[in-house]
Amino acid sequence: MDPSTRAARAPGQPDPTMRGLVAPIYPSTTYERGREGDYPGGHSYSRDQNPTVEPAEELLAALEEGTEALLFSSGMAAATALLDALDPGTHVIAPARMYWTLRRWFEREVERGRLAGLTLVDGPEEERWAAAFAEHDHTGPTLAWLETPSNPMGDVIDLIEVAELAHEAGALVAADNTTATPVHTRPLEFGADVVFHSATKQLNGHGDVLAGALVCSDELAGTELWARVRHERAYRGAVLGPFEAWLLLRGMRTLFVRVARSSATAFEVAAALAEHPSVAEVRYPGLPSHPGHDIAARQMHDGFGMLVSFRPTGGEEAARRALGRLTLFTDATSLGSTESLVEHRARIEGEGTPVPADLLRLSIGLEHADDLIGDLRQALD
Repeated sequence: MDPSTRAARAPGQPDPTMRGLVAPIYPSTTYERGREGDYPGGHSYSRDQNPTVEPAEELLAALEEGTEALLFSSGMAAATALLDALDPGTHVIAPARMYWTLRRWFEREVERGRLAGLTLVDGPEEERWAAAFAEHDHTGPTLAWLETPSNPMGDVIDLIEVAELAHEAGALVAADNTTATPVHTRPLEFGADVVFHSATKQLNGHGDVLAGALVCSDELAGTELWARVRHERAYRGAVLGPFEAWLLLRGMRTLFVRVARSSATAFEVAAALAEHPSVAEVRYPGLPSHPGHDIAARQMHDGFGMLVSFRPTGGEEAARRALGRLTLFTDATSLGSTESLVEHRARIEGEGTPVPADLLRLSIGLEHADDLIGDLRQALD
């Protein structure tokens, strides 16, 4: 079955009780025991398992071609659960230009001594990653955290090459697939051990759910590490509520049509910006001018995502001026919803950011391309 068919028909069968085609919501926190202390309904307590959460997890695991998915109360809850499940003394190797909140968390955990160290790789090129693995002493466990296309710069990492380098160094490979989604890329096919999602973004796609997810490979499933991840979620209580899980499942039913539309529009927007005389640089992997375009074309399918970043000519002052003149793009944090958003990322990230001060990040929604391009042109003219 094609993944788009699987998503559109989720959960795949009518509700066994009422025969409804849309999955029901089970808000109950606890479930009746049988006389022998067992659970005839298959569930005991919603901090560990909930029948509304499970169909969303099963669908995401199928879309990523993974063995098991775990949903969390936020993207950061998912990422930190994985890190906390790793052995003490873990060293993290990650891109210098990545999701800023998680990078700052890595840095603070190093300061607290909970991580042995953090190596930030300044660029997506394979040789930079090779040097990072070669310089690491490998005296303890290592996590390679990959993000492609990266947020907000649109850097493209060769997943196969970097995953091979990581595995040769004995590292676990985690890939953030938030911006690409399983519509465009399935990192487990390219060697990742676990896939991360901020499900708040395009997986849900409607800007009304805070959620995170981890999806494991066949090799990771059944290991002590994955059991610890499951344990971390249950014992820390970082679980997704049933209503949020129901909304997420609803969002994933339209994932393929939404992502296709926003990606096609993003390509038109990026192409228009590339031709504008007041734009110095466009960062979009779908453009042949992007340094990672050839790699993106190999490992992305049916589009290049909805994230477009650009730098106006005239520096930070010009970026601030254009931001203030936009009317259709909303200046707000996040990405992947139905409406298009814009952020001046360096200003948001603050001190220490590696993002250029004049970069504007666009999250392309479901509006008509001509309207979005017109808004950008009037803001730049």
